[in-house]
Amino acid sequence: MFRRGLAAALAAGVLVSMLAACGGGQDSGANQSGGGSDQLTLGFSQVGAESGWRTANTKSVQEAAQEAGIDLKFSDAQQKQENQIKAIRSFIQQKVDAIAFSPVVESGWDTVLKEVKDAGIPVILTDRAVDSTDTSLYKTFIGSDFVVEGTKAGEWLVKEYEGKLDPVNIVELQGTTGSAPANDRKKGFGDVIAADPKFKIIASQTGDFTRAKGKEVMEAFLKANKDIDVLFAHNDDMGLGAIEAIEGAGLKPGTDIKIITIDGVKDGMQALADGKISFIAECSPLLGPQLMDLVKKAVKGEQIPTRVLTEETTFTQEQAKAALPGRKY
Repeated sequence: MFRRGLAAALAAGVLVSMLAACGGGQDSGANQSGGGSDQLTLGFSQVGAESGWRTANTKSVQEAAQEAGIDLKFSDAQQKQENQIKAIRSFIQQKVDAIAFSPVVESGWDTVLKEVKDAGIPVILTDRAVDSTDTSLYKTFIGSDFVVEGTKAGEWLVKEYEGKLDPVNIVELQGTTGSAPANDRKKGFGDVIAADPKFKIIASQTGDFTRAKGKEVMEAFLKANKDIDVLFAHNDDMGLGAIEAIEGAGLKPGTDIKIITIDGVKDGMQALADGKISFIAECSPLLGPQLMDLVKKAVKGEQIPTRVLTEETTFTQEQAKAALPGRKY
């Protein structure tokens, strides 16, 4: 009788342990992937696929997650803030370990980020920042200094026209309205050229960071303005679209109209090597490896910098020719 009772008790104990293990995998491992495994899960909301830069950025994140052994839950916002907010709330429900996203625009994130904070999930901003005054809503921001990129573009222009007195008429293709790169690149560029009154921005309009919109807006610029000396495009894709418009108008890009862009994607670098673009300030999309490292540290509760900058350079025609053979994006 005693032995039968002991055997029953042991069997019950084993059953309870098994149930506890399964239950523990759902509760204590709720912020993990694979039902109790040690694999981390990252929810990532991308802006969209509006440019070659963005495509390269997505690929970098996906490949780096796979290499790091991180389960990536990926969402494409198609350049709509409401889609990103839905995705972030879905990530909360899925109880991911961390959330990273590249905000479509700077404003309007406090409510959903507070929901993420209340859920105890660390947030990492990638490529683009938010304008929230509550910096406790995210752990860090990894990306470029967009003001510096605009500044570099302006400094090249100032040097290019150094010693010349004639007015320099500039048209500007801005990025997505309200986005951090559009706001900051405009500021950096504008602050530099403001010191010399010969530089005049005669038209400025958003091209939504897309090639098609860049072409459309540039066509409108050309119809409305007879004398355009310089185009400043907030990214390569809009600049490439503008090249089509300029050539369609019977003008020679890089000669009749100097073109300054930001990014450094292969198509843009090729246009620079060909002399159609005059100068590119680099903005690297290869953030994946750095992001995965930050995710691991954030989940462990380790101290990480609140701002992580990417290393970038600038390119002239000859530098583009030298860099193109080994260009990864």
